[in-house]
Parts: sequence; structure tokens; C-alpha cells
Amino acid sequence: MTRRTILKGLATAPFVATAGSLTVPTVAEAATIDGGQFSLSSRSSNSYGEFADLTAGLATKLTKVDATAVIADTNRNATHLTSAPSTVEAFATGFAWDSADQAVDYWIPQGVTTSADAYGNGVYPAGGSNRVVLVSWYFETDPDGDGVDEYALDKGLRLTFVDYTTAGTPTYRHVLLVEPVTTGTGEYSFNPIRKHAGGIMWYGNLLYVVDTYKGLRVFDLNTLFKVATTQPDVCGLHTDGSYYGYGYQYVLPQSYAYDNAGKYLRYTTIGLDRASSPDSLVVSEYSLSGTVDYTDGTFNGTGPGTTTPKVVRWNLDYTDRQIASLTASEAVTVAQQKIQGVVSRNSKHYLSTSAGPSTKGALRTFNSGDSTATTVCDLAIGCEDLSYHSSGASGWAYSESVIWNLSEYVDKRYVYAVHADGS
Repeated sequence: MTRRTILKGLATAPFVATAGSLTVPTVAEAATIDGGQFSLSSRSSNSYGEFADLTAGLATKLTKVDATAVIADTNRNATHLTSAPSTVEAFATGFAWDSADQAVDYWIPQGVTTSADAYGNGVYPAGGSNRVVLVSWYFETDPDGDGVDEYALDKGLRLTFVDYTTAGTPTYRHVLLVEPVTTGTGEYSFNPIRKHAGGIMWYGNLLYVVDTYKGLRVFDLNTLFKVATTQPDVCGLHTDGSYYGYGYQYVLPQSYAYDNAGKYLRYTTIGLDRASSPDSLVVSEYSLSGTVDYTDGTFNGTGPGTTTPKVVRWNLDYTDRQIASLTASEAVTVAQQKIQGVVSRNSKHYLSTSAGPSTKGALRTFNSGDSTATTVCDLAIGCEDLSYHSSGASGWAYSESVIWNLSEYVDKRYVYAVHADGS
């Protein structure tokens, strides 16, 4: 099964309440549960060695750069949106990809985060002036979902740096996400990461990426590498002695990991909460019908507990941008199907919920312990991840707080922000 089949399943199938009734969405119900049953273990290495040592080895072979170099080297033009795209309500700002990225069927956009997540004033780097949006994409070998791969080579995950400093003329560049390794002969190299990347979160210099069955992967935006571009189907050290990243100019290697160690949890999406004290991250789960499937992959953890979708919170350490405690500080259930994105503001949680390739999505909200969720506004068809952008971000402020979202379907791909209160 492709990742789209695994994670989206029958996402276009309607939910029918009872025989003969109208098609209706599930009612979201919420309950507080024991957060202590959800935990992570930290990991600084893979089977090839310490991430730091592997990256240091690559640095002896390749030119190392940081994210500011990539932002300054954008090579594609996006189109600024002057009005709400698709079915979006409460529109604030946004952009559309160029024609090639609108039409490509094998790269699917999923996660979104911004420099308003990275630093409280909204700009990157600290003391800088860049206003940046990041988007994750996964490679789909079977985009039409017929069970036959149209593309034999799975190129994994890519990350897009969008320079939104001048909102009227946004530009961007794709980079490849990779995992550092060594070859059979001991040479430093890297491999593609063949995952889903359904949600991403930028915090300081670190990028957190959800790994559906495993936990969280972490990437250091201070450490990217410039590679050769003439081999679009090669990743890592090639027989010619050069390094490639499937034709992309830059690769971003993994630097850390947090593996799920408690009850099974489906790491579908992730969001930063700067309103909590301390800062925290939240993870939510996708389900087709309101019951989370833990049988479609090899999950890390100690076995399933509550199968109702959950929002689970971990506290963060501002000083090093890592997770402060490996045990979750909060967990709530929400009987809501097709959750694609989550962000929280203390006990107030926002969800993006999808409804297939021809029906609008929705931004919904509930408070911890509430019995129901309510709709804030309509989102685009194929809505995905969320990122909260506070009006208090002095270096990149809007008149009121906004929530960023993006849509995934071919020729319906937008990255946009809506007013958080739905106005």
C-alpha cells in the first residue's frame, strides 16, 4: 500500500450516521485522559552511529550552510493571493505554488510551519529579518491510488523554504530531507527518508517532523549541505565520487529523534503552543471514522490504549529547543474524524479536518474537557497541517492572530492564513 492509501484510506467515503439518513460529519466529543501513559525516548544516533559524528563526517566532504543561505538562494516564484482561494473563509494572506508544483502528482504537500513558530517575534534568524514559511512534501509512487506504482523510485521527503519577507512576491526553494549513514565501505553518505511528514514544527534552529508510526524526527537548520545536481535519480554518495540529492541543490540531514515509548500514538501532525508555560508541542491523530487504526504499520510503543483520536502535549525547553520532559503533560480525546492539523493555545485546541478531494475542509476548535467542538471557518479542499501565528509577533505581525494551513490536491494547492477567530 502507498502512504496515501495507508494514511488517507477511504478519505473520500462519506460518514453515514444511520441507514437512510443524510451524510453528516461526526460530532466531536472531548475528554481528559492520563497524559502519563504517553512518553518518548530520546535518541542521538541511528544504526550507523551518532548523528553528530555522521554529520561531521559529511562536513569534511561537502560545503555546509545554514538556512539563511537557502533562503537567500531561492529559485522559484510563488503567486501572492489577493483573495481567498477555493472554499476558504476568514482569509488573511497566502500564496500558490508555481505551475510545475501545482501540477506535479508525485510530490504531495503536507506540513506547514513559519518563522513565527521559530521565534516569538516572527522573523528568522534571531536578530534577523526574514519572514519564512516552511512546507513539507512526501513522494507518492502511486498517485492515482490504483495499487500500481506509476513511479518506481520513492524520493522520500522534501522541505520548501518560502521567502515571504515581501508578501507580494514570494519566492522559494526545495531541499531534500535525508538521514546520514555510512556506506558498506565506511564512506559518509545519506539516504532518503521515505515517510509521510504529515506535520512539521519549527522551533529555534530545530525542525520537528512527525514519523507516523515511530515518533518525531529532528533536523538542525544550522546544518545543511550543498550537493551536486546533475543526477536526478541519485541520493547520497555516487560511484562518480560526488554527492547528490535527487537533483536538489541542498540536503538537510536528520540530527536527533524522539521515539514513541508509551502507549501507541499515531503521530499525524504537530503544532507549537507559545501561549503555554513553558512552551509546548502538541501531536494529534488521524482516523477515518473516529477510531484510530493501529494495525496498518509497525508502531513503536507498548500497545494500544484509547483508540479515540487524541491531542497529546509535551513541554519544551526554550534554552536548547528540545523536549523538556519525555512524559506527556496533557492528553485529551476528541471523537473527530479526519484530523489533518492541530495547534493549541493553552487548553484551547484547533483542528483542521478534511473531507476528500471535492469537499471543503474545516477549522474546528474545542477546549480540554469540552464535550463538543465547533467550526471556526471553512478551509480549502484537501486541507492539511496548521501553524498558529500570534498577532504579538512584532517582527511579522498581523492585525489579529492567524492560523496557517495548506491544501494538497493537484491544481488546488494553496498555502494561506485565516483569522484565528474566524472573522
